[in-house]
Amino acid sequence: MNTLSTDPAAALTGWTPDLRPPTLEPSDVSYVVEDTAVGRMLLARNASGALVASTFVPSTEDEDVVLARLASKVSPRVLRHPRELDEARRQLDDFLAGRTRGFTLHTDLALASDFQRIVLPTLASSVGYGTKATYGELAARVDRPKAARAVGAALGANPLCVVLPCHRVVASSGSLTGYAGGLAAKRFLLDLEAGQPTAQQTGQPTG
Repeated sequence: MNTLSTDPAAALTGWTPDLRPPTLEPSDVSYVVEDTAVGRMLLARNASGALVASTFVPSTEDEDVVLARLASKVSPRVLRHPRELDEARRQLDDFLAGRTRGFTLHTDLALASDFQRIVLPTLASSVGYGTKATYGELAARVDRPKAARAVGAALGANPLCVVLPCHRVVASSGSLTGYAGGLAAKRFLLDLEAGQPTAQQTGQPTG
């Protein structure tokens, strides 16, 4: 007569649990938070693979604000999924290390305002690596010659920092002005593009 063992250890003999990590399917919005040479950044892509955010998030509160915007403007299905951002992370690392001078990532200005959708593509196409422009010059290029302040505001809220290079825009005097990652990050990027020595880490809060 067969009997069932009442010994839990004996019952588990020969059983090996499956401890593989779960496989996460891509979400409508996949994101990762990355410590970079210019500060802590949040990178996000949409379901088609286009980058929708590369923005500075020095605190968890800043991170929450960006995630809320992504949920509102792109999709409420937002998932932390680093693997989906591997290519964006690699290209950002290469750029900040001086190994490359640009990005081949597809981008989507889903988080941008109507005015930013005019200013940012013009910036990217007309202000190349190692060059600079003033806010007034960029305003003239978008046929708004008296809108230097509005251009500055648009760049200050750039949802695709570094990838769309708002760090290349300076005051008419040539001095550095506000940058989402802080002035130390802006100086790092300009020095990098000028071939000058850069600080290893800026550690600069948002400014």
